[in-house]
Amino acid sequence: MTRKVADCRKYPSVSNCSLTISGEEDEVLRAAAEHAVSVHEHTDGPELREQIRATLEDEKAAV
Repeated sequence: MTRKVADCRKYPSVSNCSLTISGEEDEVLRAAAEHAVSVHEHTDGPELREQIRATLEDEKAAV
């Protein structure tokens, strides 16, 4: 299974967040949603999770 990555650096924020989360898609989605709520003050729900899921990228293999 391909690991997924959520990278806050790709999206502007007031806090200039630099967090990157990687792992299996469900793990990353859950952790990224929790982070979005606790740090960026978003409201958790299906819409937020779909927005996050749409931004996930495949993790590039280490060389």
